[in-house]
Amino acid sequence: MHTRLAFFAILVASAGRATAQGVATSRPFFDNMKNVISRSADLMPEAEYSFKPVATVRTFGQILGHLANENYDFCAAVKGEKNPNGVDFEKVAAKADIVAGLKAALAYCDAAYRISDAQGAEETTLFGQKMTKLRVLVFNAIHDAEHYGNMVTYLRIKGLVPPSSAP
Repeated sequence: MHTRLAFFAILVASAGRATAQGVATSRPFFDNMKNVISRSADLMPEAEYSFKPVATVRTFGQILGHLANENYDFCAAVKGEKNPNGVDFEKVAAKADIVAGLKAALAYCDAAYRISDAQGAEETTLFGQKMTKLRVLVFNAIHDAEHYGNMVTYLRIKGLVPPSSAP
């Protein structure tokens, strides 16, 4: 198994048992990802939202759209709600619309990261799998970090300094 995937699997599996650490420990990871992803979205010029380094990967805008869609999915599962998102942001082209959708999705997640430890130990279903709500929150933050890593490469190719590397 690829090293990164093995690490990811260990983190997600551990999150299901990590209620002693508490939900509050996952919030700083999410807050950091929310910060650098939002700043990256603002940093990339609109003309580069259609950029992708090779034909087989998402564009920069599609990565952001994917993150908007998935944050709604993850956090709706934690909140026990029907996903309120009615837009496939991965198919949206305008920077302003993608950024607005992304920021709305991240804001929607804020309440999910404020649940109690007891709520974090409750089961929910995500993508057809039963897991604790804490595990979903950790999975979400890891997923955001994985795609932020993609975004860093895109930004650097375009000569921009990613927010996590900026002074």
